[in-house]
Amino acid sequence: MINRILLLCTLAVTVLCSGCAASIKGECPVDEREPALTIYLVSHGWHVGIVVNTADIPDDVRLVHEDFSSAGYLEIGWGDRDFYQTPRPHLGIALKAIFLPTPSVLHIVAFNDSVAAYFPHSEIIRVRLSDAGFQRLIRYIAASYDRDPVGNLIPSGAGLYGVSQFYRSQETYHLFRTCNVWTARALYTAGCPVRPFLAITGDNLMMQVRSFGTMLRYKSSDVILP
Repeated sequence: MINRILLLCTLAVTVLCSGCAASIKGECPVDEREPALTIYLVSHGWHVGIVVNTADIPDDVRLVHEDFSSAGYLEIGWGDRDFYQTPRPHLGIALKAIFLPTPSVLHIVAFNDSVAAYFPHSEIIRVRLSDAGFQRLIRYIAASYDRDPVGNLIPSGAGLYGVSQFYRSQETYHLFRTCNVWTARALYTAGCPVRPFLAITGDNLMMQVRSFGTMLRYKSSDVILP
């Protein structure tokens, strides 16, 4: 019975969002007189992460421990603490994440390969941002962290793959504030034409980003650009 309720709720939200998530025409505002900064959206199916170049992160913004800071790229994700950190989440964790406000974490992955090489089976979209837009996006991400009394990041366990780490977030996860809504809000903060409330699923979010980003790979097989 619980399985049926969970399935029906998930299907209802997905169908609703798929029917309404028409792309907003437009682009992220970029001043052509200034060099644009590049980020990437990487879809893992149910979850979409943001990849940034570490060289673009301002010196006063700290997203990882110093051990990770020498990496070329960081993939940043956010989500329900228990579901995200449980290797094989059970139904109870899924139901709690969907129906109750729950604590959250950020998942940070550090790597040096190209984004396409590091995520060979993921859909990848490249997005150009102005410097001001990138600054807003990166500070939105930084503001999500929970910190100790002296401002240090608070680790919450080893990450899921590669060189990675979970960190505690001060934000709350719930059905209408999913990992993908959080990512969409980061893009919206940067000035991109997205509707965060229609980005509950990964497919909904990527559908919107395709309207203003450059597709590097669609799904897992069709590589369009290097």
